[in-house]
Amino acid sequence: MKLLKAPKHRELKPSELRWKCNPEILEFDSTEQIEPIEGILGQDRALKAIRLGVDIKSPGYNIFIAGLSGSGKATTIKKMLEHFSQKSPELFDYAYVNNFKDPDKPILLKFPKGKAKEFKQDIKSAIELLKQKVPLALESEIYLERKKNLINEFNLKEQELMEEFDKELRYRGFALGQIKIGETIRPDILPIIDNQPVPISQLDDLLNENKITKEQAKKIFSDYQNNLQDLQLLYKKATKLSQDFQERIKTLERENIEIIVRGVFELLKEKYNDSSIHNYLIQVEEDILENIYIFKTVKSEEVPQSAEGEIDYFYDYQVNIILDNSDTQGCPVIIETNPTYVNLFGTIEKVTDGQGGFYTDFTKIKAGSLLRANGGYLVLNVIHLFEEPGVWRTLKRILTYNKLEIQESQFSFISSSVSLKPQPIDIDTKVILIGNYLFYAYLSEREYDFKKMFKVLADFDYEISIDENVIRDYVRVIKKLIKEENLLEFDKNAIAYILELAAMFAGRQDKLTLRFSKIADILREANYWALEDGMKTVSTKYVEKAYRSIKERHSMLETKITEMYKDGYMLIDTTGERVGQINGLAVYDANFYTFGRPIRITATVSLGSGTIINVEREAGMSGKHYNKGVLIISGYFRETFGQDLPLSFNANLVFEQSYGMVEGDSASCTEIFALLSVLSGLPIKQSIAVTGSLNQKGDVQPIGGVNEKIEGFFDICQIKGLDGKQGVIFPVQNIRDLMLKEEVIEAVRKNKFHLYPISRVEEGIEILTGVKAGKKLKDGFEEGTVFYLVQEKIKELYAKSRQIKQSQKGDNSKKKK
Repeated sequence: MKLLKAPKHRELKPSELRWKCNPEILEFDSTEQIEPIEGILGQDRALKAIRLGVDIKSPGYNIFIAGLSGSGKATTIKKMLEHFSQKSPELFDYAYVNNFKDPDKPILLKFPKGKAKEFKQDIKSAIELLKQKVPLALESEIYLERKKNLINEFNLKEQELMEEFDKELRYRGFALGQIKIGETIRPDILPIIDNQPVPISQLDDLLNENKITKEQAKKIFSDYQNNLQDLQLLYKKATKLSQDFQERIKTLERENIEIIVRGVFELLKEKYNDSSIHNYLIQVEEDILENIYIFKTVKSEEVPQSAEGEIDYFYDYQVNIILDNSDTQGCPVIIETNPTYVNLFGTIEKVTDGQGGFYTDFTKIKAGSLLRANGGYLVLNVIHLFEEPGVWRTLKRILTYNKLEIQESQFSFISSSVSLKPQPIDIDTKVILIGNYLFYAYLSEREYDFKKMFKVLADFDYEISIDENVIRDYVRVIKKLIKEENLLEFDKNAIAYILELAAMFAGRQDKLTLRFSKIADILREANYWALEDGMKTVSTKYVEKAYRSIKERHSMLETKITEMYKDGYMLIDTTGERVGQINGLAVYDANFYTFGRPIRITATVSLGSGTIINVEREAGMSGKHYNKGVLIISGYFRETFGQDLPLSFNANLVFEQSYGMVEGDSASCTEIFALLSVLSGLPIKQSIAVTGSLNQKGDVQPIGGVNEKIEGFFDICQIKGLDGKQGVIFPVQNIRDLMLKEEVIEAVRKNKFHLYPISRVEEGIEILTGVKAGKKLKDGFEEGTVFYLVQEKIKELYAKSRQIKQSQKGDNSKKKK
């Protein structure tokens, strides 16, 4: 049977392999002649979303900024917020003060911007004034005279009480006296013997000396016990008299200084017209009037000590300012780069008491960046919120209720006997999270209230379509980077090459990357190499050198894998033909850039029931997208060859020398070509590698990494020697993605390397075998074609399968007989 020769298929021209930026379209000789861009390039959708989120003040309109790293998210939001911050909202100061009624619940005071410091100074001045006025008031003649009268009255009543009791005791034969026990002197009842008071403890001595009889001693002791009860009643009366005296003295002191205290704090109430401040000042007044002694003498040692170790008797009257906006200009914008629990929400510190313990109070409450941004914007990187447990959960709670409760850090291992619960603070902070879209999708799915709190998504684009205006603005962005980094100016040829690199990073001929961090790296390193040579302007060769240098630094993995091809450890053929064997293409990620390398894929068939066995899946080394691609291949064979008779074969597909996970469906075309080869018996040209996805109808679909794959196979062909027959088959849709390196383009120009874009399976198998694929006729495929041979092989396998079944059926019948 004569095989039909395949028609010639399209090959790409050198001009189709890369977008070239003509330097002549740039209307300058160097970047010195252009002005930097003022706005943000290519992010109109994201900018509209950010403006919406910033302008709407309703709850939940916080912003999530999504996009790839290096696309200018942080820079953009910083610039925009700097613009919006010129519109200053009404800001407030916040302070915590002592709650004299319940010290464990400090009171929050809220002041207009700049007033907290003033209030703190006013309280301090009021206390200092009272330190002077109170002692003077307590030394006035009127006060001293009234106090003297109270003291005389008390002494007289006390004396009368004692004399009356002593008189009663003497009538009973006893007297009121004192005895010394150790170093202590206490009052006691003394029996009178021989007209002399004698301590009760000396009765035994008097008995031994026969000065009294036993009967007398017993009677004296019995009367002593009875009189002790009267002494206790006397003590009660004396204590009540003393208490009444102390209360009258205290009332006298209060009456004498109350007008001073009230007068001082009435001035403050008039100055600070706020109910919470008024309530606090009333508490201060009452505490001062209840503790007048601290203004004239020493308070108890329970008062906390100052840093110098001296007791601060007026510690409770301090004002702890946790947020002072007096120097804040415009709207607060806080970019928190380390959002730990303490940095974000604040904390309650604990300090040692000098005796091995710890204590805390209202002065130890500290604010975090969330409060400092109140009334403005807080920018956070979403990934940092999950680095410390509790941060994300607490932030969600605050955004839900708009209340901040400052608590001590949950990671504090210092315990104290006091636990504070400060009054919560109303929060009006616009939170802006920066992350990638995967984070946004994950949180949207797993956190049911996430979209209620972050209603605005600002999605940053990573590429922009090329046109005349975009090129002009893109160059101005480059100028902006040059100016900000204080780099040398670049000539227009260098800029043209940078634009080509931008298209290469975007992976499209009609797009430029918006991930300017990569462009900035190229600019910095090109500037470095130009300075090394003492240049005043950066030319193309320094940009090329910078790009090569960056690739070289990240190319160890590529170098090691390439060595394995050179040394023959990785088996690959770039010449000859072989049945059931084909060169696929894989992509490796090396951080700054990705690279491709060929991999051998083989197929085998045997009698069976139409099952295609994916060895990678059976070994647990394949991803779901790869598995889907193999199932699509099964669908294609059933659609193309399984309409007239069953597919009586099983097939094995293997990625040879693959020891890692295989993912993606870009090898679908490669695998189907290997199967067609083994079924038709036609050898495949090993000089051609293949990449491409396909559907069940045989249409070839685009894939990713086309540049890396083509260049990867080209590199291996160069190592083994270019013979003018090597090339790559790839989907036609990927033509516009081509941004190949100059070596590949030059090889194509010299007809040393070939690129074949295809849209159907038939085109690919014809290029690989040189035989026509074949059209479907009424009785099958046209003779002498690839599909005809495949069809005949399937018929042969089916016949063998039926023969085996009939033979087995006959054997079974004989056994039954």
